[in-house]
Amino acid sequence: MDLKNARILIVDDDQIVARTLERSLRAGGFQVSVSHNGVEALQAARSNRPDLVVLDVMMPGMDGYEVCRQIRNDQLLEDLPVLFLSAKGKEEERITGFRVGADDYLSKPFNLDELYLRVRAILRRAMRQKEETKERPTTLQAGGYTLHVRSFQVIGPRGKINLTSVQFDLLYHLMSHAGEVFSPNRLLQEVWGYPHDAGSPDLVRVHVKNLRTKIEEDPSNPTFIQTVKGHGYVVMPSELVEV
Repeated sequence: MDLKNARILIVDDDQIVARTLERSLRAGGFQVSVSHNGVEALQAARSNRPDLVVLDVMMPGMDGYEVCRQIRNDQLLEDLPVLFLSAKGKEEERITGFRVGADDYLSKPFNLDELYLRVRAILRRAMRQKEETKERPTTLQAGGYTLHVRSFQVIGPRGKINLTSVQFDLLYHLMSHAGEVFSPNRLLQEVWGYPHDAGSPDLVRVHVKNLRTKIEEDPSNPTFIQTVKGHGYVVMPSELVEV
């Protein structure tokens, strides 16, 4: 994928917002298409798969959460990056967005420069993921968990769990640096690819919380992805094995 010519699908029922997004992203050199409802968006994505979906949450009929769920359950689209752009910006709403598979979540009203930065960061991460997958070990084992690199699955106390692409990148980074503590800001740079002091640490916190909910035996008392108060997150394995 050529970042400059990446294909972006905007999904928003507000035509003024959609046109503003379209103009801004086209000015950045991206190829942009627009859908105004969920059904139309899924049809467009399946017929001409984009490199990124910028998705509104509150739409009549099928809302953005359901669109994202269907993307994640579609074998042709399951690894497609999704950026939510929504007026619903409370933590529980962001958590819902990440649970259904979003890569990032930007609240309205938004700054166009911030949107552009996040779009580029998501696309760069997707490109890097494809390039690095060939060089990574087939599996990574740490603390009783086995991460399968090719299938984006982790096996642990709760059985086999499918991960989204961003969940995989976050877990792979922590497992491959077991014992090392990462601050939210450092993870924003090294996993999400954001420049220094860009992006919100809340993005990391919500993804860690969501990942714990998905894979920890007791998410309220995590033993695998641990918090070092005032410093960040660490995987403390009994062993680390690359296969």
